[in-house]
Amino acid sequence: MKFGYKLAAEGFGPKELIEQAVAAERAGFDFVEISDHYHPWLDVQGHSPFAWTVLGAIAAKTSTIGLATGVTCPTVRYHPAIIAQAAATLAITSDNRFTLGIGAGERLNEHVVGQGFPSVRGRHERLREALEIIKLLWQGGYQSYEGKHLQLEDARVFDLPDQLPVIAVAAGGKNAAAMAAELADGLFATEPRADLVESYRAAGGTGPRYAEVPMAWAPTAEAGIKEAYKTTRWALTGWKVMSELPNPANFEAASQTVREEDVAEKFAHGPDPEAYVEAVKPYLEAGFDHIVLQNAGPDPEGFIDFFQKDLADKLRAL
Repeated sequence: MKFGYKLAAEGFGPKELIEQAVAAERAGFDFVEISDHYHPWLDVQGHSPFAWTVLGAIAAKTSTIGLATGVTCPTVRYHPAIIAQAAATLAITSDNRFTLGIGAGERLNEHVVGQGFPSVRGRHERLREALEIIKLLWQGGYQSYEGKHLQLEDARVFDLPDQLPVIAVAAGGKNAAAMAAELADGLFATEPRADLVESYRAAGGTGPRYAEVPMAWAPTAEAGIKEAYKTTRWALTGWKVMSELPNPANFEAASQTVREEDVAEKFAHGPDPEAYVEAVKPYLEAGFDHIVLQNAGPDPEGFIDFFQKDLADKLRAL
């Protein structure tokens, strides 16, 4: 069982994220995972630095903590050949501490290059082709690929690590979970759904299973919920909304009916470590073994300290 810290790139600038990662390593987290966005979800969050630059700096400033994208879309804003190169380089500079989390993406980030945003079926077709291209390039040598949506022409990644990065695929349904087993090394999810783990395993998956747990730590329950409501109420709009809206202004409108009490139902909050232990349990029971603590509270440094002093031992005893 491993526990990670979510670097919320929509809510903090690049230097702050690097500092949080260094603090997370000192506090005993096993890995950090960073979102790879072009836009924040809400304007009030106010940030969205380039995740790969931040990861490179973290690799240089840390020595033991794992690194992961959570998650990158390798099909629209990026071509998979670029992600294959970026991930290989980061694996080398981090001494094999990097996991490539990938998914089908959200319109929020992908529409910016003016290529539109595919249907759900089209996104999954592109994701399959992207996985095939990345794995092809990681075989070494010059490679070409002709897919329905994506192409590769006479390309080679020259700097490949001795140990290729683990690829974890984000899945919201059984088909994507099966794809994770077939073409990747691990599973990534945001809900405690045993059916996703079961589908992954039934398709032959044996690798790590990542899941994010929503939290809002603060010295008082009220302070935690107020901050989570302010910055993270978009998370309650549902995946069909989250994947389709193009800009923070749209998420502002879509989340108008979300109430603080709705956020309180979804986020572990307040100063009691037992609330966070109880929030993690359903994910463990569902079969996930890499648990990402996604804190939306007002004090990231305080949360990291809380993890080290009050929470880590309780979680590792589960």
